[in-house]
Amino acid sequence: MKKLFKIILNTIPRPILIRLSYVARPVLAFILRGKNYTDPIDGKSFKTFLPYGYGTQRNNVLSPSTLSLERHRLLWLYLQNETDFFLSQKKVLHFAPEQAFYKRFRQMKHLDYVTTDLNSPLADVKADICNLPFKDDEFDVILCNHVLEHIPDDTKAMRELFRVMKPGGWGIFQIPQDLSREKTFEDNSITDRKERAKIFGQYDHVRVYGRDYFDKLQSIGFEVDEVDYTSTMSGDDINKYCLAEGEIIPVVYKN
Repeated sequence: MKKLFKIILNTIPRPILIRLSYVARPVLAFILRGKNYTDPIDGKSFKTFLPYGYGTQRNNVLSPSTLSLERHRLLWLYLQNETDFFLSQKKVLHFAPEQAFYKRFRQMKHLDYVTTDLNSPLADVKADICNLPFKDDEFDVILCNHVLEHIPDDTKAMRELFRVMKPGGWGIFQIPQDLSREKTFEDNSITDRKERAKIFGQYDHVRVYGRDYFDKLQSIGFEVDEVDYTSTMSGDDINKYCLAEGEIIPVVYKN
């Protein structure tokens, strides 16, 4: 079962995979039900999570019920425990909406919830992140997770995110990040897909972000809080929710 799932994840285009997952999820959740690990997004527990990853597979990371990964579950816990996201009226812009969140956020009556992407079938507005069709100062909250590493001109994208965020607003801009690197690495001369996947983590990534990611956000005008949320949690909870210990949540603010 796990070997088959690895093949599916790495060979089927993402838009098709999204549609197939609606059928596969209930079956996987039933087969793997148990008590060892819990997905905090829906509260369901399993004897194991599924493997996931491009190239190098990470074991026990993909929830059979919500298809959440470590970063999704960490973000959910942070939003639930440390913000008023689930309580207060907000206009939210969500880039490339993740399946784990999409329906749940859509059903929250207090949210004016707008999704956007160039290709996702879950997007309300088909748009280029570098040229957004939204007014200045329009959104209270912006979620832009694992998007910027795909964007050649991430500076322009960050400026657009700053433009459409309301003063007093905030956002979470997660990215795959190598915290051992001081400087972000990118090389546009590398065009071979296998080589790009080897160097950047995925063939469609254009850079590996280092610690200077936070400095770049600040240069755009954001205030940045580097939140190590797992440092506030017990080892038992990190294991229970299958989180990546030490993963940073970049929380940004616009004054």
